[in-house]
Amino acid sequence: MSGSDITLYTWPTPNGIKASITLEELGLPYKTEGMNISTNIQKEEWYLKINPNGRIPAILDGTQRVFETGSILMYLADKYDTERKISYAPGTPEYIEQTSWVMFQTGGIGPMQGQANHFRLHAQVRSDYAIKRYINETKRLYSVLEYRLKESAYLAGSKYTIADIANFTWVRAGPASLEIDLSEFPALKKWVETIDQRKAVQTGSNVPPLNRSPEEMAENYKKSRAKIDAMDNSDLH
Repeated sequence: MSGSDITLYTWPTPNGIKASITLEELGLPYKTEGMNISTNIQKEEWYLKINPNGRIPAILDGTQRVFETGSILMYLADKYDTERKISYAPGTPEYIEQTSWVMFQTGGIGPMQGQANHFRLHAQVRSDYAIKRYINETKRLYSVLEYRLKESAYLAGSKYTIADIANFTWVRAGPASLEIDLSEFPALKKWVETIDQRKAVQTGSNVPPLNRSPEEMAENYKKSRAKIDAMDNSDLH
């Protein structure tokens, strides 16, 4: 598709791949700048001019910067999805529903599951209270998706949209990172498995490529959880 000059600054996290999956679904040409967040490159001054919040992903479309994943997905859909492949037309009831579910992810699942990941995988102290609180809240949010997907094939309506992309990348990660059993949420599990088969999803999930298998990632998560489990519970001090 012509008319785009997009550079994507990203790393293959649940947030990062939301943008690359969307670009792949739309068939848009884009350049990728890999941002290894473990090096804190996202805090460097040059990047703060693209995303003042110092997080990935962000895009430059020519001179236009777009940051925050919900904004990126809506920008790409509104500007480039003229055929409405993965979005509904602005002003329609389905568009409002689509926006609501994008906001649900950016204000709910992302922050809550992100905190669950932090305390279960990366914290320097162990807090059983925090682990329980954030995993339970993540599962509650999954139950909200389950309720919706029992009545609708996709979150915004009868077709797959950016609302699904936004939530999917986080939910798919839940079993490996937090040992959440999606069998507790059968409609959600089916939705994840269906979306996971899409070619654009498979391609976009590996941007930039890390050359790690799902099994290797699962083993890394297991080691991180074991490290936390070996710590004294800070709630007792």
